[in-house]
Amino acid sequence: MSQALLERLEIAELVQSWALYRDAGDWDKLRATVYADGTMTATWFHGTFEAFISGMQDAWRKGSSSQHFQGGTVVEVQGTKAIAQTRMAILVRGKLDAVPVDVHCIGVFYDRVEKRDGLWRIAKRNVIYDKDTLTPVHVGDAIELSSERLLRFPEGYRHLAYLQSFNGAQVNPELPTTRSEASQQLKLEAQQWLRSLS
Repeated sequence: MSQALLERLEIAELVQSWALYRDAGDWDKLRATVYADGTMTATWFHGTFEAFISGMQDAWRKGSSSQHFQGGTVVEVQGTKAIAQTRMAILVRGKLDAVPVDVHCIGVFYDRVEKRDGLWRIAKRNVIYDKDTLTPVHVGDAIELSSERLLRFPEGYRHLAYLQSFNGAQVNPELPTTRSEASQQLKLEAQQWLRSLS
């Protein structure tokens, strides 16, 4: 097996591990998949991985319920840098008023990965959101959504953002979605980074 293939497999396993450890609340193993000074951007968060993990620990203690399901990962390696793209789905359970609801959001984890001191770790994670749905958990429950709140956010993560903002989160309304200018810019900047000498 070639060294190039081994490195791609190592990076793919790293990315897959991130979601499992995050959903299981295995914080030490989650930390081992990222650089603490690296950055994470999602609907409700932008900052360092260490701050993200701290926020997740707080949410975990309050009973937050979400899972990440991942599909295949494509890895492009250039020296000690790599870009990993992974199809994923996020399932979030929450409440709108007293009604339990599930949000199912599909997208891509878009990661910059670096090799430092012989170890591959995620240095920057963005999400490109594709589409989502919101449904009551119990058949027969009725929910009423505010069109004004719903339309604040782009189609790719509109329902996820609705639930999160309804429950007090500050949600960025300008994140990358499939085919958006923001996603094209994200990919362009990542390719420039991958091929840069620094």
